[in-house]
Amino acid sequence: MKLAGFSFLFGICLISFARGDLTIVQKVEGAGQGGAVTIKIKGDKARIEATPQLTTIVDGKTGEMTNLMNDKKTVVRISAEKMKAAREMMSKFNGKEEPVDKPKLTPTGKKETINGYETEQYVCEMPSFKATYWIAARYPDAATILRQLQSLNSEAWKPRNMRMPDYTDFPGLPIKTIVSMDGNQVTTVLTSIKQDPLSDAEFSVPQDFKEVKVPEMSAASSQRNENKPATVASPKP
Repeated sequence: MKLAGFSFLFGICLISFARGDLTIVQKVEGAGQGGAVTIKIKGDKARIEATPQLTTIVDGKTGEMTNLMNDKKTVVRISAEKMKAAREMMSKFNGKEEPVDKPKLTPTGKKETINGYETEQYVCEMPSFKATYWIAARYPDAATILRQLQSLNSEAWKPRNMRMPDYTDFPGLPIKTIVSMDGNQVTTVLTSIKQDPLSDAEFSVPQDFKEVKVPEMSAASSQRNENKPATVASPKP
């Protein structure tokens, strides 16, 4: 499950006006696990397949995230408001404030050929994380792919205390990325991209899946629970 979480945060955050469909396959290693992650993008929606048990569908327009528990045939929907509440709780307990400065990419001057593409290394350092990118400036149709990815870089679900760079600012497509945060390091390597049409059904909930409600959460309610005195059972006579 750690891999799925990291894949969601870094895989989709890493990736036209023509709004072409995309299928991206990445190799992800780190956080004690590893495997292939497939990201499918159609318009404002993305489908992330990190494990056979879990599929995540993100709506970049509304900010809603839908988790399909494939083995149990259940679905959990998380609205943009609930994502914001969870984000506020994380920031509160981690004691981290949202960075004010916009993340900047700095070239290191190092170059490397990865999967047949010549790349140049860039770094981005913020208080909460450090990212190293190997960017291919000559990747075919890179500008179109980056615009599509940026359209899904929604502020509604993206962690505010981990501001990633805007992909429209990238000089090319990231082929390899290493992100270090909270003692964990995750490496993502792009293995393939296809621009074949995708079915709308892949971004919808299957009819035989049962919806499971998630409890309300907010920083305010968490504070109330912390301040609520504990109930002590009276000893029996």
